[in-house]
Amino acid sequence: MSHRLVLVVAAALYNDKGEILLAQRPEGKQLAGLWEFPGGKVEPGETPEAALVRELYEELSITVKESELQPLTFASFTYPDFHLLMPLYKCQAWSDEVHPREGQAIAWVPPANLSDYPAPPADIPLFEVLSGGHATEGS
Repeated sequence: MSHRLVLVVAAALYNDKGEILLAQRPEGKQLAGLWEFPGGKVEPGETPEAALVRELYEELSITVKESELQPLTFASFTYPDFHLLMPLYKCQAWSDEVHPREGQAIAWVPPANLSDYPAPPADIPLFEVLSGGHATEGS
């Protein structure tokens, strides 16, 4: 069975304490209440980096330079009605204060505690990679 491919891009934003920013999906959205990395869909004609710069500004009011985005890992996950491909970038520098614009809760989380936050299925293996654990079959 074939699924349409959805390309989204996400950022692991690290603060000066080494904590990673998670955002909670707001009520009314699919997977509401789950915690994920900020980011969003790549629009036609956009590079993943340009999309991430745009999404971080739209969601969190921060300005990120493409040169500050370091490719980290990716998720490839089949949901019931589409297949998600999500490059994850590491980012440690931006301008302006993080200010959620969509009413979403945010949390700065030590990498070892990422798995304490309920997340969409595609994000869980990424949490394991960033926490130093390894995704294993069946986990």
